Amino acid sequence: MGKGGGGGVSHPEFLWRNPEPKPAYDVVIVGAGGHGLATAYYLAKNHGITNVAVLEKGWLAGGNMARNTTIIRSNYLWDESAAIYEHSLKLWEGLSDDLEYDLQFSQRGVLNLAHNLADVREGRRRVNANRLNGVDAEWLEADEVKKFCPVVNASDSARYPVLGATLQRRGGIAKHDHVAWALARKADAYGIDLIQNIEVTGFEMVKNRVTAVQTTRGRISAGKVALAAAGHTSVLAAKAGFPLPLQSHPLQALVSELLEPVLDCVVMSNAVHVYVSQAHKGELVMGAGIDTYNSYGQRGAFHVIEAQMAAALELFPIFSRVRVLRTWGGVVDVSPDASPIIGRTPVDGLFINAGWGTGGFKATPGSGWVYAHTIAHDEPHPLAVPFALERFTTGALIDEHGAAAVAH
Repeated sequence: MGKGGGGGVSHPEFLWRNPEPKPAYDVVIVGAGGHGLATAYYLAKNHGITNVAVLEKGWLAGGNMARNTTIIRSNYLWDESAAIYEHSLKLWEGLSDDLEYDLQFSQRGVLNLAHNLADVREGRRRVNANRLNGVDAEWLEADEVKKFCPVVNASDSARYPVLGATLQRRGGIAKHDHVAWALARKADAYGIDLIQNIEVTGFEMVKNRVTAVQTTRGRISAGKVALAAAGHTSVLAAKAGFPLPLQSHPLQALVSELLEPVLDCVVMSNAVHVYVSQAHKGELVMGAGIDTYNSYGQRGAFHVIEAQMAAALELFPIFSRVRVLRTWGGVVDVSPDASPIIGRTPVDGLFINAGWGTGGFKATPGSGWVYAHTIAHDEPHPLAVPFALERFTTGALIDEHGAAAVAH
């Protein structure tokens, strides 16, 4: 890849090799998105494990890593969620230096608007819970919201008046492509093989232990196999002989034409249901809810976009004449409690990292850190313990629907 890019960012001439798969690896990671790449990087950096292959059926980071709205925050309600997302946010704060690459990480603040008394009560509850967990959080009254984000419609006559908002000042956005390229470059420098255009078609097992993966480019022996395939994880698990409590849905987002800087924070609203930020080069980035049907298609239905546009115009009348440039869809994997699944599976040597819903991008470094530890030590990282697959039989759920694992 040659030099180029906007914002004064120069890219190296070379980022990673494109190797042929070897016959055997200590660890095979299935999925070269953000979580797969971060896991490979931390396996090498934190645990000295470098005989690793990352297999991607398409192109590197061409799935949800390229199909999200890049929002980063850690203000989740429950202790378990706040702990892992805050760990991730702390890693984000030093990640550009760690990876020696400008990730355009911008801590511009994330607002969650409240439009009714239920929103106000939930928001204040979450602020208090965040503070108890050492996560920065503030409650803003309506006039303070207007001062923090002047372009939001905080009029008393609005159909859904803004009654207040939670604010996490350390939250923000990053450039998703740069994150993927930086992780891939570092993993490659450790000697990890990043192999594109290779699909896993099955698993070989001896006495309930995985020994190899079958692929479209031949058999690869593996000491351990780690799934990191987001919305397609349940398909892979079925090939290994066990079901997962996941449903895959399309989630759409869109960007506008390029604008001068006008929105210098992230604004999210559950009641009106849209979330909006402005990317570094000027486009507005907007997301909303998932399509209700199950699908592996990277596209969604028009009525969702229509509702999303209506919600955006309610919050930001100033955008009424802005034109949509393009839309896209990702495939989100949603668990029954809207929290991730990290850890071992019923097959020995086979690990899972899935169920992040729409929280995957913000969790990228934290997820990779704890997943790498879990794989390296064959036991869950302390932050991953609550997110074990077994919780769906024990009943120890971590219900994050209210704090918006879906669809934010």
